[in-house]
Amino acid sequence: MIQCSCHNGPMPLEPRLREILGEVRDAGGRVVALTGAGISAESGIPTFRGRDGFWVVGSRNYMPQEMATHAMFLMEPEEVWRWYLHRFGVVRHAAPNAGHEALVRLERALGERFTLVTQNIDGLHRRAGASDERTHCIHGDAAWVRCAHDCGVGLLPHPAHLAARDGRAPLSPAEREELTCPRCRGWLRPHVLWFDECYDEENYRFDSTLRAAREADLLLVVGTSGATNLPVRVGQLCFTGGAALVDVNPEENPFSELAERSRRGFFARGSATARLPEIVEALVGERALS
Repeated sequence: MIQCSCHNGPMPLEPRLREILGEVRDAGGRVVALTGAGISAESGIPTFRGRDGFWVVGSRNYMPQEMATHAMFLMEPEEVWRWYLHRFGVVRHAAPNAGHEALVRLERALGERFTLVTQNIDGLHRRAGASDERTHCIHGDAAWVRCAHDCGVGLLPHPAHLAARDGRAPLSPAEREELTCPRCRGWLRPHVLWFDECYDEENYRFDSTLRAAREADLLLVVGTSGATNLPVRVGQLCFTGGAALVDVNPEENPFSELAERSRRGFFARGSATARLPEIVEALVGERALS
């Protein structure tokens, strides 16, 4: 039977969960934290596939899976940019929460034994204090743009003030200029993984993420149901490699099912803000940092 807690607020860890975390802590094991939209939703950021993801072009209502594609960008680059700028405007008002902060404490305590793999492009982990070195943004990061034609200009800072504009208003000539590649004069694009693109190492840390999963002694899943390919592969690699698997999520999902099947698995039902601080405290013990 799957083990979980239905309590929404802070609470003592269940004995079995404390035992699993203690084993990892005492063995000096490597920890991979895999985060998804759930942890950002607790900071007020709408989930990608929610109502706020829809976008109207002319008389047609587009789904996120249609807007967030390279094919759509080729056809309607300005519309895609307006949609992203609208979403980025929501993100800029959000702040890291107790879940983000707990994972920063975990990184500082474990150092090279910690890897954060996040599907979120909102940068809240980074703003909470997560290091670039140990954070794998497998779907990109909204803080950056790059040339849509891969001319070699590299990553450029996203013009931050554009997120403050009305995302639904047409781009002005000056704004279009700011979204133009300074090297080849083509469009810049958000540094994000689109639905019709593949993971790679250069932009999305694909190989590094798989390597971290193979070496993990604990996979700590937070706020994701594994709707995309790479997170699912991470879960399977950790499961087949014998790593402990703890899933923090308000609802049952494929990762909680994987935890149920694991010899060292636990479904910690609840929010990231309620569960992560105590989980991190159990993992780092006296090494916890304020």
